[in-house]
Amino acid sequence: MVDDETPSRDAAPEPSGGAADAATADSDAPDPDAVLADAEEHLPGRSLTPEEYEHLKRAVAELTPVFRHDRSYFVLGSYGTPEVRRLQLVKDRLNRRRDAYAFLMVDVRREWTNTYLKFRLLADYADLIVGVAEHDGGGFLVEQGTVVTEPDYFEKTHFLKREYDGLDAAAIDTDADPANPYSGMQTPLFELADEAGRLHVWRTESELAAGVEELP
Repeated sequence: MVDDETPSRDAAPEPSGGAADAATADSDAPDPDAVLADAEEHLPGRSLTPEEYEHLKRAVAELTPVFRHDRSYFVLGSYGTPEVRRLQLVKDRLNRRRDAYAFLMVDVRREWTNTYLKFRLLADYADLIVGVAEHDGGGFLVEQGTVVTEPDYFEKTHFLKREYDGLDAAAIDTDADPANPYSGMQTPLFELADEAGRLHVWRTESELAAGVEELP
C-alpha cells in the first residue's frame, strides 16, 4: 500500500466560509465513537491497542471534509513520478465540482499510525473511489485486491485505466511495459469494472481529464 506522508502541494483545501463553517463544523464532524467502532470491525481477532485508540480518536477530525460535502472522492494510484502528477490532475478536476471533496490518501496526514485502518476508513466513508491505473509496478495494487474482495467498495469504485495501443513510445513516461502493462490479478478486475460500466480508458493526459468528466 502506498502511503507517502509527504505533504501534497496540491492537497485539497479545507472548506472555508468563516462563521458559517464554524457554526456547522460540529454537525458535520463524524461521530468519534462510530468511527472507532468501524475501525474495530476492520481488525478481526483483536481490538485497538490503547495507543492506536488515542491516535485514531485524535485523527477523526481529519475525516470532517468527507462528511461536510455532498460528494467525496477517494483518489488512488501510484505516487511515483510522473504518475502522482496525474493523480493531482484527477483530484483537481473533481474538486472543481460544486460541493465536492476529492482527496488522496496523503492529504489525510496527522495521527494515522495504522495505514491499513486509514485506507479502510477512508474507503468506507468516501462516496466514490477513483482508481487511476497505469501499470502493475506499484501504486495501489494492495488496494485493488481489497476493492475486488469487498463488494461495498467495488460497487462504488471507478477505474481510469491507461491503455497503450497506438500510443507513441515517446509518450510513455513511466517504466510500464506497453506490451504487457498489467498483471494477471488486475485484468479480471478491470473486466468486472467494464461489465459494470465503471471502467474509463485513457491514453494521454487530455483523455484522462475527459475520463474524469464521465465520473458521477
